[in-house]
Amino acid sequence: MFLWIKALHVISVIAWMAGMFYLPRLFVYHAECGVGSPQAETFKVMERKLIRIIINPAMIAAWVFGLALIFMPARWGGIGIDAGWWLWIKLALVTLLSGFHGWLSAERKRLERDEIRHDPKFYRMINEVPTLIMMAVVILVIVKPF
Repeated sequence: MFLWIKALHVISVIAWMAGMFYLPRLFVYHAECGVGSPQAETFKVMERKLIRIIINPAMIAAWVFGLALIFMPARWGGIGIDAGWWLWIKLALVTLLSGFHGWLSAERKRLERDEIRHDPKFYRMINEVPTLIMMAVVILVIVKPF
């Protein structure tokens, strides 16, 4: 059972991260094309579908399967809440990533209303946030330095 849940957790995280890498890139192109253009309308549809069909469900699944791994009894292979500091730091980073996800969702809604508050350069820079968090999480999980 543990390996199935772990596999589903990894699959969910991969899907979530793929969306988190792609959505800010769509924002770059959206901000570049101008309000009311046919391209802007296309980006609105792409952004909405990406977040609703891929990113939101993947984030929920990643949390559900991740928490299942933590709270699964040790005799079934569960990690346990006493796994060490690496787990608590990972959970803090995943919470931060979830907050960033929420900000991206709110930004998508603003762009859908043609409220372009940032230039393409800003979206290029924030595109690195999920990458940095993901790198830290992978190191914590694999190396377990704490």
